[in-house]
Amino acid sequence: MTEVLEPDAPEQDEGYALDGKVLSAVHLAVATGDRDRLHELFEPLHAADIADILEQVPEAERREILLFAHDLVDGEVLSELDEGLREEVIAFLPAEALGEAVRELETDDVVDLIEDLEEPQQQALLDELEDADRAAVEHALSYPETSAGRLMQREVVVAPEHWDVGDTIDFLRAHDDLPEQFYHIILVDPRHRPTGYVTLGKLMGSRRGVKLNEILEDSFRPIPATQEEAEVAYAFNQYHLISAPVVDEDGRLVGVITIDDAMVVLDEEHEEDILRLAGVGEGRLSDKVIDTTKRRFPWLAVNLATAILASLVIAQFEAAIAQIVALAVLMPIVASMGGNAGTQSLTVAVRAIATKDLTGENVWRVIRREAAVGLLNGLAFAVIMGIVGVVWFGLPMLGVVIAVAMVVNLVVAGLAGIGIPVVLEKLGVDPALASGAFVTTVTDVVGFFAFLGLAVVLLL
Repeated sequence: MTEVLEPDAPEQDEGYALDGKVLSAVHLAVATGDRDRLHELFEPLHAADIADILEQVPEAERREILLFAHDLVDGEVLSELDEGLREEVIAFLPAEALGEAVRELETDDVVDLIEDLEEPQQQALLDELEDADRAAVEHALSYPETSAGRLMQREVVVAPEHWDVGDTIDFLRAHDDLPEQFYHIILVDPRHRPTGYVTLGKLMGSRRGVKLNEILEDSFRPIPATQEEAEVAYAFNQYHLISAPVVDEDGRLVGVITIDDAMVVLDEEHEEDILRLAGVGEGRLSDKVIDTTKRRFPWLAVNLATAILASLVIAQFEAAIAQIVALAVLMPIVASMGGNAGTQSLTVAVRAIATKDLTGENVWRVIRREAAVGLLNGLAFAVIMGIVGVVWFGLPMLGVVIAVAMVVNLVVAGLAGIGIPVVLEKLGVDPALASGAFVTTVTDVVGFFAFLGLAVVLLL
């Protein structure tokens, strides 16, 4: 009799990482073509864990899983899948399994599922929806790609302004088609414009005769359907929102955005900034080799151009380096320290700009602070490297040269790390996308020029 391997409770040292034993069992079940075993393994798993398995196994094995256990790949699993794999999985699923999967999702999840697909696959998914749901999804797709209209769900619980708690509770109990998850009852006027909302906690904790407009929440904040989703995520984070109504250009209620969708956007914004700072774009682990190569090549080309520029600076001091070989040994230290200091300031600046903490009101104070930090760190490391220069090469003036160059480059690095992202943001260029190359160029050029220039003046 085959022993059923149930996923173990997460161990404290591994957190919520997928159990390796489960993955091993999945590999074995696929290799032996054991459909029942796959069902035993997948049945108790959360949709996110099933998506993780599909992402981690090789392509051929993934297709075998979809062949044997496609009925366990429901709408929630498709929503959790990496975008790079979603299209592949959807293309391989049978039409009836795909239709059942999308019909169980809220409209916002359906929109998220199909918006990045090719036209034929989009149409195939839309054809599986009921008429009302298809119309709602098509309406959401008519909004700009990164807008609140794409993020919202159309399933909303509304109540007239004049209702009381008893009316609302009776209404909720009488309807079995309520959204799967909702947090507020949205009040609307006769023109279907939202005027406030009531939390479910307040509703259940109030007497039946209490008017809804007497227990409204202060956090009520309608969101235009055309507003950028990054701004929506910022509003949720800034004002601690749980959900927010979405309105059209006439102020009428068209949907609602919930905190889970807003936090997904916020997480994507953070991830995007990190990837762009590293010059890898929006790459994913599931991307093909050629796609990843094409995405990274332009940034490596930019880095090559900046490296050539720094080399041209070095070339101007070729004679000095030939006379004092110690300069060639020490100059990478100056450039490297400046580059690291610039990256520290750059990271702080890009994050502060994204969270709207760095504004015109405080930018000069922050610039002065970064310059002061660069100066203090520069002085500290100047002493260290001055001593190293004297002890290592026995040249006191060489210690002075590298010490002064270190101070200059760290101060410039702090200024560049803050100043360049601010300037790029003012020019309408994404600071996370372009700042790194500029900051690296500045610190390399200034570092080499300061160190080698001072060496020529003081040592030759």
